[in-house]
Amino acid sequence: MTHTSPSPSRQHRVCAIRGGAVRFAEQVVLAEIDLVVGPAERIAVIGDNGAGKSTLLRVLAGTVQLTAGERAVELPGGIAFAEQQPRFRPSATVTDALDDLLADIRELEAEIQRTAERLAQAGPDQRTVLLAQLSTAMDRFEARDGYQLDRRVDAGLDRLGLGGLDHSRPVHTLSGGERARLALAAALASEAELLLLDEPTNDLDDAGIAWLEERLAVHRGALVVVTHDRVLLDRLATDIVHVEGGALRRYGDGYTGYLTARASERRRLLEEYEAWRQDLARQEALVTANAFRLDAIPRKLERASFGHGAFRARGRDHGAMGRIRMAKERIARLRTDPAPRPADPLRFTPAFTEPAAGAADEKAVLIRAEGVRLDDDGPRLRLDALEVSAGDRLLISGPNGAGKTTLLHVLAGELAPQRGNLWQRPGIRIAWLRQDITHGSRATLLDAFAAATGAYRDAADELLRLGLFHPDDLQRQVAQLSVGQRRRLEVALAVTRPSDVLLLDEPTNHLAPELLEQMEEALRDYTGAVITVTHDRRWRERAGGSAMVRQVHVAPGGFVMP
Repeated sequence: MTHTSPSPSRQHRVCAIRGGAVRFAEQVVLAEIDLVVGPAERIAVIGDNGAGKSTLLRVLAGTVQLTAGERAVELPGGIAFAEQQPRFRPSATVTDALDDLLADIRELEAEIQRTAERLAQAGPDQRTVLLAQLSTAMDRFEARDGYQLDRRVDAGLDRLGLGGLDHSRPVHTLSGGERARLALAAALASEAELLLLDEPTNDLDDAGIAWLEERLAVHRGALVVVTHDRVLLDRLATDIVHVEGGALRRYGDGYTGYLTARASERRRLLEEYEAWRQDLARQEALVTANAFRLDAIPRKLERASFGHGAFRARGRDHGAMGRIRMAKERIARLRTDPAPRPADPLRFTPAFTEPAAGAADEKAVLIRAEGVRLDDDGPRLRLDALEVSAGDRLLISGPNGAGKTTLLHVLAGELAPQRGNLWQRPGIRIAWLRQDITHGSRATLLDAFAAATGAYRDAADELLRLGLFHPDDLQRQVAQLSVGQRRRLEVALAVTRPSDVLLLDEPTNHLAPELLEQMEEALRDYTGAVITVTHDRRWRERAGGSAMVRQVHVAPGGFVMP
């Protein structure tokens, strides 16, 4: 996509945070952050759920105050902020909500009206000042194309699926997704100098996303967007800001540059870790070898040697002891300051390659459904015939509410059909990544992982080796983890426990793009069957281009069309 360059008069205008920190009660969300947004930059903010991405946007917008550091803003063209979960006044109508979202332009409009009224009644001595004020306000209003604002808002609502919305309707009666699209339409219509968008592709259909990308491509100002949409990242972002552990790290050359840089970082960490490990092993070997040599040296020789042999023995003894001492000191320093062990590449464990019980070959049928029907008093499903074999890749599509998740429940054996037959190979092992994530138990993360995998002795090492958690997370209760962390626990279990069928229900939800890339790479070597429900565009693009992927469509009413 092409990006419109700003005029020279706007080149110096920025929004910047320097040495910033945000603390909520005892929790430090962001610490010592520095970020400068230039006048035409396209910055995408990524990271795990709960990392502080939305907080960063709120700091840039000025709706969350820094507890340390400073925020500097020089943006006469204004800031528009489309939040993921916008809040409005309890009694506000849709019109009120739009006016609040577009308050700076509405105020410019009101200022022009007030100044014009004063000018009409002013004496000659006031006219020059008022004319200058009116000219300035009109210039700013016209720079935002204020006269076409309402038309752009209506067009945006229409393209985002809210055309014909009654503007007198109380805004609290709208769904969460509708309120988010209302805020997005207002932000895109505002022609603000800086757009701040929090997960703008959520709740949008393909047509809405296409329109969003068109609008962002011609946006004349700067953009900071929080998104997990890898297609949007690839097409739009010139820089990536990764939020992790309360810190920011910025990468250039777009999403591709980010992935390349992260891969380079992992290689460097691996080299440093291997060098540390080899040095430690070498020093420990020196201690062992010299200790053995020291044991072989006699403490003293016979008197007949006139002291020369004893002197030589003491010299050899002294050299061995010196080498042992230096090696032990080096070992102590290495263990005090170890090189961090990089995470292993995400891959399914070798246990996944085991065939299902009784399987005769790698293409053995694992699941067979025939004439499956669910009644109208609950979830509806109409499935005439479907077979799932080892190595199959099924991509399930269909509109929201059609019954895609219901189909997964049936295939997993969790929802019994009222009619028809569902057969599963005896001993089949099914792993789930569910769309709905439970609040979790009071068990610690480590205990929950150990209980689910049976790896009680090595649970900590196995879990940390995946790189999905920090050591400090292991003793936290699962119920206290963020949604993103609970999702990563599910990923950890899915790649650790043996299975023959992997069910993925919106697997990209709540996961950072880099982890999604690793998951897709790991699935290439998975020998079991994979059945996926996803709205993720990049996942669907890659799956759609593979000859081995079978498309299964679920139409409204639960009609399954393999």
